[in-house]
Amino acid sequence: MNDEMAIETHELTRRYGDTLAVSHLNLRVPRRQVTAFLGRNGAGKSTTIKMLLGITSITSGGGSVLGRAIQDPAQNCQLRRDVAYVAEDKRLYSYMTVEQIIRFTRSLYQDWQPAAEARLLKQFRLPPRQKIKSLSKGMRTKLALLLAFSRRPELLILDEPSEGLDPVSIEELLQEIVGAVANGVTVFFSSHQIAEVERIADRVCILDQGALLVDACLDDIRREYRRITLSFYAPPPKVNPSLPGIKQVRISGRQMTLLATENANAVAELALDLHPASIEVTPVGLREVFLETVREN
Repeated sequence: MNDEMAIETHELTRRYGDTLAVSHLNLRVPRRQVTAFLGRNGAGKSTTIKMLLGITSITSGGGSVLGRAIQDPAQNCQLRRDVAYVAEDKRLYSYMTVEQIIRFTRSLYQDWQPAAEARLLKQFRLPPRQKIKSLSKGMRTKLALLLAFSRRPELLILDEPSEGLDPVSIEELLQEIVGAVANGVTVFFSSHQIAEVERIADRVCILDQGALLVDACLDDIRREYRRITLSFYAPPPKVNPSLPGIKQVRISGRQMTLLATENANAVAELALDLHPASIEVTPVGLREVFLETVREN
């Protein structure tokens, strides 16, 4: 167990019959950072989160959250006291009003912050006396976020937290996440919104078909990942895609494109041995890394 990690899994696996939803996942989420969990719909993100919290049973493997074993029911119950979780479906007690569910949730947690509650209630413009069942999707999301951010947990787990929010509310959400981390909270959130991830994430994990394909610091991706485009006068020669630093090779007509994940200069030097007519090295954004990674998989 690594004390520097808020979340750590070892070969974590979940099967539903013949379907492998999460496959031998080795995930590491550092403390006091923002880690983004990216993936297509059905990639296994929500299933992973639910296994971490004991909501979904584990087929094999295991892990720890805040130093407590997730496969141990007693320890899992303890860890949830220090975790604030916003689920993908933002499920709340629909028969309650906004103020009733806030009062109910406040009574459960010793780390509740009344000042944060009052500030977010005003900021999100939530109607205190309105029934939850009559709230819009965006308002339910805001209410779920208020219930999470009004605490001061060790770990915030947010599953698609910006779903249904307008641009102004998304900006407020991102500011809340950054502020929480500044106060020592670890944030682990899943999202489809790559632009949001690029703004606030320290680390990025990309999941596809239940497998972890990328686990890297965002700064390392910006610094190391490069697209190398080679143009030839004739059809390009074959290249060994398993060469160190090369993640992907694509050929279209007389053009070859290499995706380098490290040592881009060295890869470019090797590419010169292919005698291209021209060579161009360009940075790669997170969106492109994500799209190319899941397409290749």
